[in-house]
Amino acid sequence: MLKKTKLSFWQILNMNVGFFGIQYSFGLQQSAVTPIYDFLGASPDQIPILHLAGPVTGLLVQPLIGALSDKTWSPKLGRRKPYFLIGAILCSLTLLAFPFSSSLWMAAGLLWILDAGNNTAMEPYRALIADNLDDEQQPLGFQMQSFFTGLGQVLANLSLFIFPLIFIGVTGALPTWVYASFFLGSFCSIASVLWSIRKTKEIPPTEEELEKLKEKRSIFEPLIEIFSAIKDMPKVMWQLALVYLFQWYALFCYWQNSSKSVALSVWNATPDNKEAYSEAVGWTGLVNGWYNVVTFLVAFALVGFAKKYSAKKVHAFCLFIAAIGFLAFPHIENKNFLFFAITGFGIGWASMMGIPYLMVVSDIPKERYGVYMGIINMMIVVPMIIQTLTFGYILKHFLNNDPRNAITFAGILLLVSMVCTLFIKKKKVIN
Repeated sequence: MLKKTKLSFWQILNMNVGFFGIQYSFGLQQSAVTPIYDFLGASPDQIPILHLAGPVTGLLVQPLIGALSDKTWSPKLGRRKPYFLIGAILCSLTLLAFPFSSSLWMAAGLLWILDAGNNTAMEPYRALIADNLDDEQQPLGFQMQSFFTGLGQVLANLSLFIFPLIFIGVTGALPTWVYASFFLGSFCSIASVLWSIRKTKEIPPTEEELEKLKEKRSIFEPLIEIFSAIKDMPKVMWQLALVYLFQWYALFCYWQNSSKSVALSVWNATPDNKEAYSEAVGWTGLVNGWYNVVTFLVAFALVGFAKKYSAKKVHAFCLFIAAIGFLAFPHIENKNFLFFAITGFGIGWASMMGIPYLMVVSDIPKERYGVYMGIINMMIVVPMIIQTLTFGYILKHFLNNDPRNAITFAGILLLVSMVCTLFIKKKKVIN
């Protein structure tokens, strides 16, 4: 691979614009899919298993796409960009279809396709930063993704607050505002990725690397590469896996239960009261939009703190702030005070989207960036799979099927994740 050259701020920004559309889609998944399930008649303890699509597709798709993209080169599109494009097209088409869900299982099926598209588009983005930016610019690249994560999810959540005020009534089985939110997401998904593809050039492989890419391979080689990479995985990545176990289990608990928690604590309403619950969903969208505003406001500041104090200390502190917010969240009865509690999660979310990658990227061999970024995402989705398979039972038998208790449980798990972060040891330190 040719030597990396310094890129301007605007070149790094253009490179990551596509992340905005991907994260708009993820924002809809986090805040809109559970209410859609509720509108279609799901019970509280069914919600976790109905979200199994996200972690399972992430587990299967991300490392596979990472391994494939490591071995790809297209003279026109490059190494990672072909996968952005395929994922964005699949995601955009599914977002168009989602509002037409007429049953619970149709919505669940479309979520599987949507997640596959999102994961196909997102995984190579992490590797693109490692490919194109040197050690000095990588923190800015990863935190630029945190910025666009915040921006994309802010707009997704704002649509859940604003569109119900504009698009009144029901179309088919779902409220009309669902159509507007998902149609806008479809446009953002494809348009932002096309912008990044047009504005970004990837570093071409050397002649020697190109010859290796042309060698005939077994169809099982990507799977062999994944298992080989796991066997050779740096110790710091195993330590990060423990952090992620508690961190991502907690976040799935929050996303699945935030709307119902707000409905109970502020409106004293359940999904059976559709008018009050719709109002709670809209307000939760605004609250979740706010934590993403916080995310893109603090994302770049965390780069400086990570260089000064170490990525590990910054991430541990951000997890602590997020945990305090979660612990306070279900006890708040004044809807305006929810913004103060969720600010802590906004700071934590900014760190989660970028800082952990700084802990491990210097220990990863450059020729395996793609597969290892996919394995890091396996570390995200495995806790989510565990959550979807176990939390319904925990919620029903230990937490009284009360979504407010689920948020408290999430706060405790983030505190455990913080402690695990402090035990991470790196070989190399960011200068």
